[in-house]
Amino acid sequence: MFEQLDGYLLDGRPSKGRLVAELLAAQASAPARPFLEGIARLGERTPDLALVALRVVLVCGHADDAVVVAVRDAARRARDGDEAARKAYHDLLAGIGTISPK
Repeated sequence: MFEQLDGYLLDGRPSKGRLVAELLAAQASAPARPFLEGIARLGERTPDLALVALRVVLVCGHADDAVVVAVRDAARRARDGDEAARKAYHDLLAGIGTISPK
């Protein structure tokens, strides 16, 4: 699931429709299930911010607003070709993986 989300958020591949289908077909952990329920209802209309929040939840089990916004901003810059932002995206996700849920 990580690779598909990262590919979409950083490079726009796979397409959002394909990503949604892949996410819904995957077995998700308990913290991700509410996100997947929303994704099932919205399909391709799922906001990218929700996909970023899902990515964060998959790493640490919860989504802190500030972290989600920071990851989203890094992903946007990376998608625009900023290689430093691509590294920042991965560094942010690696860092939150060590944070335990509140």
